[in-house]
Amino acid sequence: MPDKIARADVVGSLLRPDYLTKAKDRMREGGIDREELRRLEDQAVIEAIELQEAAGIQAITDGEMRRTSWITFIPLLDDPLFEAPVSGFEFLEADAGWVGLWKEADGKPVPAETIREAFHMPREPFITSKLELKRDIARDEYAFLKEHARGRTKFNIPSPSWHRIFWHPDYSKDAYPTSDDFIAAVADFYREHIVEPLLSMGCDYIQLDAPNYAQWHIDPDNRAAFERNGHDMTHELVADAEFDNKVFEGIGSNVTTGIHLCRGNAPRGVYLASGGYEAIASEIFPRWSNINTLLLEYDSERAGGFEPLAETQDHQVVVLGLVTTKDAKLEKDEVVTGRINEAAKVVPLERLALSPQCGFASGEFADTMTLAQEKAKLELVGRIARKVWGDQE
Repeated sequence: MPDKIARADVVGSLLRPDYLTKAKDRMREGGIDREELRRLEDQAVIEAIELQEAAGIQAITDGEMRRTSWITFIPLLDDPLFEAPVSGFEFLEADAGWVGLWKEADGKPVPAETIREAFHMPREPFITSKLELKRDIARDEYAFLKEHARGRTKFNIPSPSWHRIFWHPDYSKDAYPTSDDFIAAVADFYREHIVEPLLSMGCDYIQLDAPNYAQWHIDPDNRAAFERNGHDMTHELVADAEFDNKVFEGIGSNVTTGIHLCRGNAPRGVYLASGGYEAIASEIFPRWSNINTLLLEYDSERAGGFEPLAETQDHQVVVLGLVTTKDAKLEKDEVVTGRINEAAKVVPLERLALSPQCGFASGEFADTMTLAQEKAKLELVGRIARKVWGDQE
């Protein structure tokens, strides 16, 4: 297990304050320059730090205030505001095969064109040449957080495995002959240009965001859609677990090495997948020998039961995502505590922690709750963690 366990954790993103959202729109229109935007981002990060510290969160993020989306390595949207940390991709009129899998909160499919229009994505990004470093994302984002937070800090980055959707058989083969070659290159790039710089700055909590496992492999309809699009899902599940694990090879227990799984977290409660972890647990949890913290969505019946947690390993802490970011209604303390106790029948209590099931804003825009309601959710996480595990870190 990691030497330090954040019993009150967060997944990453927080709601953007209105002044920051408006400032980014103004910059897109040429109304302010990047220096002014950076000043406002700094202000929003400091407010995010203060919010989490006051709530009792034990691993502080910057709320992803500088990001246009959690997808920040190869961006999903062709947004002039976002400076990608790498080159090697192009936006093309092609289909990665996943956009049409989104579902409304009531389970009804969302047409792919509706998603494309809502997120302004007439084209999708695909790798077309070798990855090259353009921007030091670790230092650009983490250094300020480290300087201003009083306690532990964490850094989030999309997992290498997530990037399979950016490899296309018609456009990517000259750069990387197979999708495995590409994901291996992303994992190596992460280690050299993100993980090592973070460690050098004293970061002791690094989290991979990997919704692909629960979105593409658990839901049988989604899995079938990917197979029709040419994916060998049996192979990719195992290979992806090993590639993501490689990012943290040789890193000791003094660093929390985390991975987050969820089923989609868009405005209006829109999601991608349903199904429990039993479809993947025996294949991936044991393969994550270098990953000591699993942040797992558990806020709805769509996530299934706790039984698959029996496949987790003795060195792995399970952060239970029991507090939802999809609904503003505040959970009752006794209900959350009861679910923790239920999970403790499968995994010892000392290997458990608590968090929201996902970030509060996967992109700049979120409409599920107010800032005050977000604050109440974070305070609930901190309060219950103190009740269950005490004030220990």
